[in-house]
Amino acid sequence: MDNLTLHINTLAEHLLLQDAPRQIVAITGAPASGKTTLAEELARRLNAQRRKSVVVPMDGFHLDNAILEEKGLVQRKGAPETFDASGFIRLIRALKAGDDVYAPKFDRTRDISIAGAVLVPADTQFVIVEGNYLMFDEAPWTELASLWDVTARLEVPMPELRARLIHRWLSLSYSRAVATRRAEGNDIPNAQRVADHALTCDFTFDGQPQSD
Repeated sequence: MDNLTLHINTLAEHLLLQDAPRQIVAITGAPASGKTTLAEELARRLNAQRRKSVVVPMDGFHLDNAILEEKGLVQRKGAPETFDASGFIRLIRALKAGDDVYAPKFDRTRDISIAGAVLVPADTQFVIVEGNYLMFDEAPWTELASLWDVTARLEVPMPELRARLIHRWLSLSYSRAVATRRAEGNDIPNAQRVADHALTCDFTFDGQPQSD
């Protein structure tokens, strides 16, 4: 059994014991740690058990590139200060209220956020939120810690993250030189910042594939 399946089993078994009408689950970790895959597979498992689940990505709250240009932050895109943190916190509070909620989603290929791209219906039991800064010990992100019902962190050694982050840029048709420069100039410092300011989660998982 690979690590991903083990992680899904652990979280699903825990969540299926919950009978609250709405649970907000945070899956966090550095960029390229496997958060999206874990969140989507967990939602698939829970939905198969007839427990309605929706994934909400934090990346929909990227500030637009025009705003980042004005702020001189376009080269730091993905750092905590390049997100609408306050807007994201408002979204999580709305999700806890249990009504129908629409959330944005980030289109990595076009490098833009799309408003209203994710619907979380009122009858959703498990809202699975994934993002880098969900359990992050810097204001205003620290306001999120008390809003989650369950938290899980994926940890991946920095050399493996570096390889994954370079591959991410290569998959978007950048040359290896540009991919490496983007990863080392921005993504890896962001990953280190996540690790350096991490709050304790309910679950901590190894984000590396099982070697055997």
